[in-house]
Amino acid sequence: MGAIGIVAEYNPFHTGHAGQIARTRAKLGRDIPVAAVMSGNWVQQADCAIADKWTRAQLALMGGVDLVLELPTVWAVSSAESFARGAVSILNASGVVDALSFGSESGDMEQLERVAACLDGREYPALLKERLSRGLSFPAARQGAAEQLLGPDAAALSRPNNTLGIEYIRALNSMHSAIRPITVKREGAGHNEAAVFAGSASREETDRLFRQYNPTLSATAIRGHLMDGEWELMAPYLPREGAALLRENGVELPALRQLERAMLTRVRTMSAEDWGRLPDAGAAEGLPNRLERAGRECRSMEEFFDLAKTKRYTHSRLRRLVLWAFLGITAADVPAVPPYIRVLGFNARGQELLREMKGRACLPILTMPVQARGLEAEGRRLFELESRCTDLYNLCRTTPRPAGEEWTRGPVRG
Repeated sequence: MGAIGIVAEYNPFHTGHAGQIARTRAKLGRDIPVAAVMSGNWVQQADCAIADKWTRAQLALMGGVDLVLELPTVWAVSSAESFARGAVSILNASGVVDALSFGSESGDMEQLERVAACLDGREYPALLKERLSRGLSFPAARQGAAEQLLGPDAAALSRPNNTLGIEYIRALNSMHSAIRPITVKREGAGHNEAAVFAGSASREETDRLFRQYNPTLSATAIRGHLMDGEWELMAPYLPREGAALLRENGVELPALRQLERAMLTRVRTMSAEDWGRLPDAGAAEGLPNRLERAGRECRSMEEFFDLAKTKRYTHSRLRRLVLWAFLGITAADVPAVPPYIRVLGFNARGQELLREMKGRACLPILTMPVQARGLEAEGRRLFELESRCTDLYNLCRTTPRPAGEEWTRGPVRG
C-alpha cells in the first residue's frame, strides 16, 4: 500500500477530519501516509478561507495528514464536478496514491458507484438536457434525471458529501485511474450545518453539554463560533494547539464584507461580454445580460444577488461567478488539467512520500515558489494567477499584507 489520498478544504481542520483519517487508517493500516489535496486561499463556497493556506496546512499536519498539496483556485472555486476533477488529477499524477478516502452521508460505496455510472451512462445526458430546457436549475434537473433512471438510489445526490464522492468516482473512472475509492460514513453535523447548543446555567455546563450533543461539528459551525470569539469552546474540536495557531494568524471572517465596495465596483463595471468570458457563465442561457443589468442597478452585493437570482440560477453559482469576476479568472485561464503539483506542507513521513513522488509523478513538483519560473508557459500563467489570488486574499485582512507573498513562502513543516 502506497498512500491514502484525501481531498479537502480544511477550513479549518477539525475532529471530524481527524476521525476520517483514523477510520481510514483502521481499514488500510495505521502507518500508511496520508496525502491531502487542499483548497488554497479561496474555497468552493465562493468565500475566502478562515486562514491562509499555509496556516491551514500546518493545522492539517498537526491533525494527522503527512503531505499537503494545493488545489489551485481555478478548481477550488468551482462546481463539484470541476472541483473533483482538479483534485483527483493531482492525486493521480502524484504516482504514490493507492486509495482515495472521502466522507459521505451514505457510507454505501456500491450505491455511490451506481449513481456515478448512471451520470456517465448513455441515457442521462438527454434526460438532463430536457429538464434544463424547462428552466430547472442544474441540481434539480440532475436529481430528476437520476431519479427516472435509478429510482431510490438517486436520493444520494441530495446530500453534498455524497455528491462530491460521486464526482470523485466519476473522475477516477474517466482517468482510468488505479486509485481505489473508499468512503467513510460521515457522522455529526453535516457539511455547512451550524449546530449550536445554548441555555445552560453556567459556562462550564454549556461547554459540557455542547460537546455531548455536538461530538463533531462542521467547519461552518466552528468558523461561526470562532468569529464570535469562542476560542475555548472550539479548542476541543481543533488539533491540539490548533486554536492558538489560528488565533496567532487572526480569524477575519466574513472577510468578503470588508471587500464589498471593491466587489460592487467590479460588478458595476462588467459588461455582458465580460461576464460571458467567465467559467460557467451561462452565455447560451442569457445569464450575462441579466448579470450586467443587476450590476448596473444594485447598490449592494446582497441586492445584486437578489436581482440576479432566479429558480434556474442557484445562489452558489452566482457567488462563484462574482468571485471569478473579482479575482479576474476567465474560462481561458482554466487549463484542462493541473500543470504542476504544489507542496504546501509535510512532516517526516510526508517528506519520505515526497521523495518517492519525485521519481514517480507525471507532473512537475513545486517545493519552492522559485521553481515556478522554470515551468512551461501554461504552468507559469497558472502560478501567476494564483499569486494574484493570494494578493487579493490578503486584502481581506483587517491589516492587508503586501503583494507577492506567493513568491516568498515555501512549505510548512510538521
